[in-house]
Amino acid sequence: MSLLIVGELINTSRKAIKEAVEARNASYIQQVAVEEAKAGADYIDINCGTVVFEEETTIEWLVNTVQDVVKDIPLCMDSPNSKALRAGLRQHRNGQPMINSITAEKERFENVLPLVLEYQAKVVALLMDDSGMPETVEQRIKIVDKLIPDLIKSGIPQNDIYLDPLIKPISTGDQAGQEVLKTVQYIKSKYPDVHTICGLSNVSYGLPNRKVLNHVFTVLNLGMGMDSFILNPTDKQLMGLIFAAQALLGLDRHTMKYLKAYRNGLYE
Repeated sequence: MSLLIVGELINTSRKAIKEAVEARNASYIQQVAVEEAKAGADYIDINCGTVVFEEETTIEWLVNTVQDVVKDIPLCMDSPNSKALRAGLRQHRNGQPMINSITAEKERFENVLPLVLEYQAKVVALLMDDSGMPETVEQRIKIVDKLIPDLIKSGIPQNDIYLDPLIKPISTGDQAGQEVLKTVQYIKSKYPDVHTICGLSNVSYGLPNRKVLNHVFTVLNLGMGMDSFILNPTDKQLMGLIFAAQALLGLDRHTMKYLKAYRNGLYE
């Protein structure tokens, strides 16, 4: 299993990024992008969804700004707005782009699918349909069994599909973590060529010591077969846990990745 890491830091919901975007401070954005690339990100996420009325021009600027310094890592266009996604994709020149995201909602599926096909992009697919956010494992599985066949039938290769099970905070329901783990296990057992991905931090929302919960949940998801994450790659402790977990799960041939991480000083 090849693990895919999407660096999450260039997001205007973060105060420093929002201020840099508003000031068109290219050097700060580029510094963050380079740090993510050096830390091992396979994709760099570009999310300016909080800039609602200027999202299209902002995502164009961000994509070009990042690609000017990170020339060998593709970008993930992160928006529910298909017009903003297209604006970012038009500027993309670093290999195969990723689109975050499509859903089983009829309108969103119909708006985003043509972009995935036109740009031959990887796509993050959220387990959500027109009935709203799923509450149970069974509801998630029902969406999985509709969304994956619909994407495949539309011409998307299974290897380019990344299912996001949608994480709810355990502070609002103590089974929220289990719901995700069981959904990931189901996806990997029935659709082994389809990937699973998520941003983990929502699981700890509203609780103290969030970092520990996020880190442990990452390892638990790896054990269930999750093979992609949207996270902060500059978090050395988290990346160290990921390499260690992969080695222990037999997903790191001859522990080469773990040993390389050790030699590179990750476990200081």
